[in-house]
Amino acid sequence: MRIKLRREPSFAYIALTLSLMTIAARSTNNMVTTTVGPLSKYLLGFSNTLVGVITAVMFATTFIATSYINPSLNSSVRRKAFILSNLTVLLLLPLFFFVSSVTIWIISALIGLAFGLVMPNLITAASLVNDRKTAERLLALYSTSLSISLILGPAYESFVLSKFPYNYVFLAFLPIAALAFALSWTVKFPDTKREVKGSRALRNKGFLSSVLAITTYNVPFAAITAFLTILAVDRFHVPGDLAYSTYIPFFTMSFLTRLYMTIRPFNSLRMPMFISILITVLTLAGTLFSPTYAVFLLVMALLGIPHGSVFPMSTIMIQRATSKEERNAVNSYFLAYNNFLFIAVPTVVGYLSEFIGLSLTFGLLSIPVVLTSLVFFVKFWNDDILTGKLPQS
Repeated sequence: MRIKLRREPSFAYIALTLSLMTIAARSTNNMVTTTVGPLSKYLLGFSNTLVGVITAVMFATTFIATSYINPSLNSSVRRKAFILSNLTVLLLLPLFFFVSSVTIWIISALIGLAFGLVMPNLITAASLVNDRKTAERLLALYSTSLSISLILGPAYESFVLSKFPYNYVFLAFLPIAALAFALSWTVKFPDTKREVKGSRALRNKGFLSSVLAITTYNVPFAAITAFLTILAVDRFHVPGDLAYSTYIPFFTMSFLTRLYMTIRPFNSLRMPMFISILITVLTLAGTLFSPTYAVFLLVMALLGIPHGSVFPMSTIMIQRATSKEERNAVNSYFLAYNNFLFIAVPTVVGYLSEFIGLSLTFGLLSIPVVLTSLVFFVKFWNDDILTGKLPQS
């Protein structure tokens, strides 16, 4: 059944509004998820274990939204929830300025829930065009916009931190959150009454392949999100603003990778996935053996390459293997799984680091990466969603 959008906007309009919305929403989301940890440690006195737990709480409520709430809503209600969630983020940010060791848990949980109703719908909006090549290019542009946000956001936050403590950062991002709320009204949702829901979406091979693919990268990235700033401070004794700026070379290389994928989309994903996983394993070892902060920055820049490539390839796998009726549910469950990783990994990493240190803990993350990649390649190496040998839609 052909699905019609409420309107037929041009590709240029979709690309521009989706890109700006993604930059605003993701930069705010990344700021919150990467700053709650240092704020709770250095202003509220939390241990590494508690830092991991509060990060997990945020992603737990996001998981609830992406795995249960968002897939259960029809398109019309989902659009209203999307807009309301952007407003909720805008209203919650100022509350972080006044947080205590008790209220930070409540506010973090609420803002995590709101983010869970924003991000899945942006991915779905990026894949609604009918032509396969155009959809894959738009998904790459969406991923590139994510990377732009992850350069501009940390750069802006590093500037703020050079002058103010961590709690001021949340106030500084209010204009960006306001932009996201304003743009949320322009995001298009599919007009269909036959969207696939529930376990049927979980059986789709696009879901399984994307889950295995993203595991090879988001296991280390979940640790990076919660602990990169703390690792730089504890190991190299750099000031907080410089430590946070470690994200800049990481996300810059991610952006360049995604920009290349937008200009020259991959047809076969086999070698790009293999190379991405190899870089991930080698650079995780590099975090353990980096002798200086300068070398550590280089390692983080290289680690940005698979960050840039694996996520868009995972979304392309979903696009190749799903119909538009299935896509919202599969995208929601895909992001729900990602949120599960961001619940489990920071908790485990925070706990282990109390005994063996953050550097060694980061190095050990290469083990699940290798194991998952073996399963992924055995199952999907010759599948058409990797080879790209699909009929044009």
